[in-house]
Amino acid sequence: MTDSQRPLPGDPTAWAWAAVDTPVCSIGMAATPTGLLNVVFHTGGERTAEQARARLTRQLGAAPADGPAAPCHDLLTEATAQVQAYFAGRLRTFSLPLDWSLTTGFNRRVQRELLEHVPYGTVVAYQDLANLVGEPGAARAVGVAMGANPLPLVVPCHRVVESGGGLGGFGPGLEVKRKLLALEGFLPEPLF
Repeated sequence: MTDSQRPLPGDPTAWAWAAVDTPVCSIGMAATPTGLLNVVFHTGGERTAEQARARLTRQLGAAPADGPAAPCHDLLTEATAQVQAYFAGRLRTFSLPLDWSLTTGFNRRVQRELLEHVPYGTVVAYQDLANLVGEPGAARAVGVAMGANPLPLVVPCHRVVESGGGLGGFGPGLEVKRKLLALEGFLPEPLF
């Protein structure tokens, strides 16, 4: 059984889904009783909210519970409020419990290091992040870990850039990465 096929510990049906519109795009979020599980940017193309929710349903082996009585509803309400506050410029650090069960090993180590040591308005190079986790030869593996991040925005992989000053990659697209870095004051606002 691969990591992507393993069930969640405890009740695999205890998860819920919500979407929030932002100035960049719609963002889908999933939560379990443990914490926020997944954040998905819906930037068009094949990555729609329905497809993201269906993928997670297959991965977890059960559909999400819906409605205000659903498990995790309060957490998703708080996550929505924090995402909206972030985009309004009123929040610099998310304070949500996180469910790390969709990531393991090196990827989890790198994502946790990023979350703990790269604050709002700053960036880190892939190589420097590899050095921080004690794996100086693993800059490319750090890039893979960023691409596999199940909690983008909250675990801010948009803050990881190339050593030479390039933006590097970002699953939702470089335009979204530019907008997030501009919002945080690291890049100037686009002229058009």
